Amino acid sequence: MPDMDALREGVRKCLPDVNNIKNEELRTKVIEAWAFALSESEFKTIDDIPAQAAPEHPLFRAGEGTQSGHFRGVANIAQGIADGLEKIHPEVKIDRDLLWACALCHDLGKPYEMSPRNQARWKADVASYGYPAVRHPGYGIHVAFTVGLPEVVAQTAGYHSHEGEWVRRSLLTMIVYYADHAYWQLVDRAGLLVAPMFPK
Repeated sequence: MPDMDALREGVRKCLPDVNNIKNEELRTKVIEAWAFALSESEFKTIDDIPAQAAPEHPLFRAGEGTQSGHFRGVANIAQGIADGLEKIHPEVKIDRDLLWACALCHDLGKPYEMSPRNQARWKADVASYGYPAVRHPGYGIHVAFTVGLPEVVAQTAGYHSHEGEWVRRSLLTMIVYYADHAYWQLVDRAGLLVAPMFPK
């Protein structure tokens, strides 16, 4: 049985930005979501998950990137997008607690998709499982709903990637979608990936 208290403490250490969520109930659910996601995998902390966008994407250079850095980077970029939008359009009111939650939870399904156990199982029998059998956006919806996160957080977990091309994203999901893609484009151009993710 996983030590849930240790998993929660690890989440707090990896994601100090969770403290930007002023609503205590929402903040607690974000921590619980990550602890639950980790408990369903071999990983003990967020930063035990390989620092990749997906299993087949290149790693960051050694020592230069972590999964928590990605989540925190996306969350901070998302806040910047929201700030800029509201500066020009003050009539747009963006719930910052929900935006932090959406951004910090957008990759909730990564422990499942990146699990060495799942990767080995899927690759050993692609005809039976497909590859991957479940990508992280789909599993992220499961995690979000399991711990009682708001529906918009589940939507962001499920539709921040190309799966979202089949739905009309909410404003918060759209912000995180752009922040996530911007993050990977920027670290790529900054030379922080072993190999280019996007063609130059």
